[in-house]
Amino acid sequence: MELEALIRALAPSGVTGVRPVEIGDLVYDTRRVSEGAAFFCVRGERVDGHDLAWEAIERGATAVVAERALEVGVPQLVVPDTRAAMAVAADAFFGEPTRELDVVGVTGTNGKTTTAFVLHSMLDAAGRKPGLVGTVQWIVRGERRPAPFTTPEAIDLQRLFREMLDAGDRSAAVEASSHGAALKRLDRVRFDALVFTNLSQDHLDLHGTMEDYFQAKRRLFTGALQPPAAVSIGDEWGRRLADELAGSHRAPLVTFGLDEDAEVRPERLELTPNGSRFRAAGIDVESPLRGIFNVENVLGAVAAGLLLDLDPDAIAAGIARVAEVPGRFEAIDEGQPFAVVVDYAHTPDSLETVLRAARGLGEGRVIVVFGAGGDRDRGKRPLMGKVAADGADLAIVTSDNPRSEQPLQIIEDVLQGAGLDVEIDPDRRSAIHRAIGLAGPGDVVVIAGKGHEQGQEIAGTVHAFDDRAVAREALLALAREKA
Repeated sequence: MELEALIRALAPSGVTGVRPVEIGDLVYDTRRVSEGAAFFCVRGERVDGHDLAWEAIERGATAVVAERALEVGVPQLVVPDTRAAMAVAADAFFGEPTRELDVVGVTGTNGKTTTAFVLHSMLDAAGRKPGLVGTVQWIVRGERRPAPFTTPEAIDLQRLFREMLDAGDRSAAVEASSHGAALKRLDRVRFDALVFTNLSQDHLDLHGTMEDYFQAKRRLFTGALQPPAAVSIGDEWGRRLADELAGSHRAPLVTFGLDEDAEVRPERLELTPNGSRFRAAGIDVESPLRGIFNVENVLGAVAAGLLLDLDPDAIAAGIARVAEVPGRFEAIDEGQPFAVVVDYAHTPDSLETVLRAARGLGEGRVIVVFGAGGDRDRGKRPLMGKVAADGADLAIVTSDNPRSEQPLQIIEDVLQGAGLDVEIDPDRRSAIHRAIGLAGPGDVVVIAGKGHEQGQEIAGTVHAFDDRAVAREALLALAREKA
């Protein structure tokens, strides 16, 4: 891209040092600067990119995009918001990939990952050659990669879309996080359908209030690129969104959920230990995913499939192919006479949902191991404690990702809601072994909070840790003891 083309795309309020320059890449991290890159000065939580402009230039950057004029010896574009500018520039630099790629997004507090997995499977069954951008993994032309985060920065996201197209993908299922919305990473994504799953307390460390959290989600539906919308009316926030969109949305709107007034709802619903069967929108559905909450996730995928004009047979086939989603109510089975499930539930609402679903897996007790993340929304900690104490027969409070906080302080916050009738073990491995050691025939052990994650962050260091592997380790140790 020539510098002049970048200037036309961004329409900056100020430009200095303009000369013929070819922009070879877009970056916001000095460690990624290559010769000829344009460097975007982004203000982060700990570091202000404006302070790193000279370092970027020394590494080869030939242009700078900033929110204030800097003393630099290269062309400089001053814009009101460098995050917003990154989205615009990346869309243009990578050739507007979402004009060609059919993109279906999923936003909401809970259910994004499962719904996105189901949508990816449906698109695949329909022959749409899909990619995936989500919390668990990214998929490009069938190649699975660990996901460093849910919604990447705008430059990385648009680069990923271009890579998908160049590799032969023709569609993509994308988890659209509230961080991605609030930080404008999704601003130039043209969604062909967008699903709203639900909203409950989470991420208030970023958003501050539930209203601001809702508005971050809402802006994905109400911006300049209004997408066809599939909205769950299973909670007050979804109903509010559906009502507001009904009066002003310029694109198709479909509601879904368990309620009778939802347009896509389950008829003749049968829940079994092996999944569910029902009919929705005239499509006979059989899903191996267990729990009523997964029925809602599947309904969201069905609603989006209708907006995408997918063949009903492809919708049904895609749903049937998703037997399990990593770290989402994932069964851990080593032949033991009780159930063990690992789930990513890390909000009060998701933990309550998972514990309720666990009741259907056995006739005995429900035992839960859980914690709360450090450096995140502290207000949800006592709420999670109360949910665990009320919803399980035995709760063991442990560490999640304490990050920079003291694990015992986080546990103390959880106990404000849980009370004293719980067990405490700050060592997560020990807590998981304890829960499995206590389980008897017919019991259900729920290991909540980290799901698919393969590390535990403690005091700035990420230690290898996978709840699923530790659960298997505990089950095998138990089997050896009883042999």
